[in-house]
Amino acid sequence: MEQIQKYFPNLTEEQKKQFAALYDLYLDWNSKINVISRKDIENLYLHHVLHSLGIAKVINFRPGTTVMDLGTGGGFPGIPLAIMFPETKFHLVDSIGKKVRVANEVADSIGLKNVTFRHARAQEEKQKFDFVVSRAVMPLSDLVSIIKKNISSEQKNALPNGLICLKGGELENETMPYKNKTMIHSLSDDFSEPFFETKKVVHVSI
Repeated sequence: MEQIQKYFPNLTEEQKKQFAALYDLYLDWNSKINVISRKDIENLYLHHVLHSLGIAKVINFRPGTTVMDLGTGGGFPGIPLAIMFPETKFHLVDSIGKKVRVANEVADSIGLKNVTFRHARAQEEKQKFDFVVSRAVMPLSDLVSIIKKNISSEQKNALPNGLICLKGGELENETMPYKNKTMIHSLSDDFSEPFFETKKVVHVSI
């Protein structure tokens, strides 16, 4: 929790309570359904919560914004972002039902009212959103081709509608096809921990 408050000092009491509750909830659920690697659970705040909040360093979602979290797993980056932006609506989608169940139970336990869930493949989700967020494991071109159907044309935010994903390592080749539409932000500029040295937020306007 100290790491969250260090970088986001203006949290409300409610947000602090919600973030603080995540560790015990994920520890408990992870013992039943493995959504975070067992050896990584003690790094929950650094590797999962704070990493998810890296997106909040590139955009301050305006009230009424709609966001789909694609491949949410146990709820990342969707749940930390839903805590951070209570007036933004988040729709968390994953193809693995038991992971969606964990994310749903965690959200219920901390009283999140701005999240919905769907157990489905990305190709099956037809709704429109202002943004799609993802902790992307698939190549950028695959992700863009799957989600371009889901991006609304009505603009509400300072950043153009599109994809915002968390990625690591070398991104030159991946972003080449979108070079005039891409912004790459290094999280090492915001967070001092070594974990973030190679971590980036990539925005592709669609």
